[in-house]
Amino acid sequence: MGRPRTPLLDRERITSTALQLVDETGDFSVPQIARRLGAQTGSVYHHVDGRDGIVELLRERVCEAIDPGTLELTPWDTAVQAWARSYRAAFAAHPRTIPLLMTSPVRAPRVLEQYERAVSLLLDAGFDRAEIMPLIIALENLVLGSALDLAAPEAMWELTDHARTPHLAQALAAVGEGRADRAFEVGLAAFLNHARALLKDAGR
Repeated sequence: MGRPRTPLLDRERITSTALQLVDETGDFSVPQIARRLGAQTGSVYHHVDGRDGIVELLRERVCEAIDPGTLELTPWDTAVQAWARSYRAAFAAHPRTIPLLMTSPVRAPRVLEQYERAVSLLLDAGFDRAEIMPLIIALENLVLGSALDLAAPEAMWELTDHARTPHLAQALAAVGEGRADRAFEVGLAAFLNHARALLKDAGR
């Protein structure tokens, strides 16, 4: 038999297959990827640096959907708002990647470059270096938590006759649709108000 015109394995196909598995089940294994691609497990390792390498490829793939132009906007708080919304949308499309990606160090060069741009944005805005990573991490906590919330059922509280919760019932009835979006905007506004206060207190 001749060799197939389209190679069975390359980094793009491996990444796409891993992402499909994570979207379906929340995890992946190299043998699973090989089976789906009709290849031997050992052949997969010729294209990637093991499981950790595939995790970083997944990180790059999901983060490709974050608009890099958001960090070029002015003023800084407009840029941060736009980046946060784009970041949230990228991960909301693949919420099951969040636990996987958040438990391994970030090594993907293209993703690190985006963090570099975010740090530069905040430095240029006048934030002290010691304040920057706590701010970025806090923003990520908000963004990724909200991305998971978007994947949750709209009704996360099931009220029963066994628990007397009249105020909770009224509050749930009043919130209407878009609970996750509204909660995200509340958190984002609070984050930005805190960040602006840091600059104001420092006289910057």
